[in-house]
Amino acid sequence: MADRVHPKASSPDATSPRPPQSPSNSNPPTPENPVPPAGTYVIQIPKDQIFRHPPPENASRYQKYSGRKPRRSGCCCCLCWFLGLAALLIFLLAIAAGIFYLVIRPKALSYSVEDISITGFNVSSAASTASISPEFDVTVRADNPNKKISIYYEEDSSVKVYYSDVDLCNGVLPAFYQPPKNVTVFQTALKGSGVVLTSGMKETLVNQQREGNIPLKLKLKAPVKIRVGSVKTWTITVKVSCDLTVDKLTAESKIVSKDCDFSVRLW
Repeated sequence: MADRVHPKASSPDATSPRPPQSPSNSNPPTPENPVPPAGTYVIQIPKDQIFRHPPPENASRYQKYSGRKPRRSGCCCCLCWFLGLAALLIFLLAIAAGIFYLVIRPKALSYSVEDISITGFNVSSAASTASISPEFDVTVRADNPNKKISIYYEEDSSVKVYYSDVDLCNGVLPAFYQPPKNVTVFQTALKGSGVVLTSGMKETLVNQQREGNIPLKLKLKAPVKIRVGSVKTWTITVKVSCDLTVDKLTAESKIVSKDCDFSVRLW
């Protein structure tokens, strides 16, 4: 009797389904913390130490104030007002000066020395060491060519005569009123005392007197007030400087040449 052949039980490997195999070219699974390539450094900073500009808690406040216009300080406003008023004042003064010039047409004053007489100036010998006391009688001409301007010459004036920066004598002007379109000629007496000249100055002075060419300088300073119509100004100082040349130092001396100019000090 033939033997029965029983089939062999299949092995678990043969009967259980095989898991699908991934293709050969699939990427390997990415690890949770990837490893950086060689030569790369990774610095880890806690999240609470990362700052923004502006910080998150001030972002809304930053946007609120950044949209506002900058406020001007009080000092800046005051400075602007001051500069504006100063510019307006200068503009008005320029207009007033222009109107004054067009209406009044002011002209410059002129001064000159018309005559001079000298006494007490004995320097015939350069070896003499005695002091001298010269006296000068000076005639000055003041010309006011303006039609609508008059001048008040006040007290506290001064007139001085110099030789080589040595003060020879001094005096004052008379106080007087000069109307418009007027020429006033006045004489003033100047006196000096105890004037000492060096031997070199005396020798030079003797030679200049022999040649008839002695240089002198006259300086005049007078406080005046100018009147335009019914308006009188404050006290103004007029300064006159004249370079004179005389032929001799006697009462019969004559002026060889003269050159005068003047300036005004308003304050």
